[in-house]
Amino acid sequence: MAEVRSYCFLDSLQPQFASFLATVAGGFLPRAGQAALFVEISPGMDINRVTDVALKNTSVTPGMMIVERMFGMLEIHSDSQADVRQAGEEILSALGLTEEDRIKPKVTTSQLIKNVTDYHTQLINRVRHGNMILPGHTLYTMECAPAAYAALAANEAEKAADINVLEVRTFGSFGRIYLGGEEKDMLVGFEAAEAALASVTGRVEK
Repeated sequence: MAEVRSYCFLDSLQPQFASFLATVAGGFLPRAGQAALFVEISPGMDINRVTDVALKNTSVTPGMMIVERMFGMLEIHSDSQADVRQAGEEILSALGLTEEDRIKPKVTTSQLIKNVTDYHTQLINRVRHGNMILPGHTLYTMECAPAAYAALAANEAEKAADINVLEVRTFGSFGRIYLGGEEKDMLVGFEAAEAALASVTGRVEK
């Protein structure tokens, strides 16, 4: 039987996060302002059944479908929040589960690094898919599990503050976000990211 690890609804993709997704998504690209849903399940191959249910029963568009060794992740989006929510309900119904069967996210790392040095920014900028971080900026990193909740953390941080989205990993054993910007903005952004994950209900993973 499939297990829902992450079930993460985003009411409005923020401009930077939407643009970031467009650089890494292998499917049909989202736009800023659209609603999105990230679903992560186990076993990973069952994500194909989840995708089939969502696309046959609603008019949502798939942006990412990733099959890892253990987990599968699907991202879908639409101009209509109602369509995205309906797709989520269809997925849960097909699996015989509810939203509360998802795992409550756990933050394993949350760090603010102020006044980042030139060489440190070079290392980060070489591997990021989003905006760059500049010397003197503040860097925020978060690691969470399950992985797909990194999308919620990054999107809510951008919604709350004028920050730069550097990198977001939403699949695998852990999710990770890298955000950068002026210290005053990052202080607001990191609090919004942590609060977003703390607000998610669900079961506690054993």
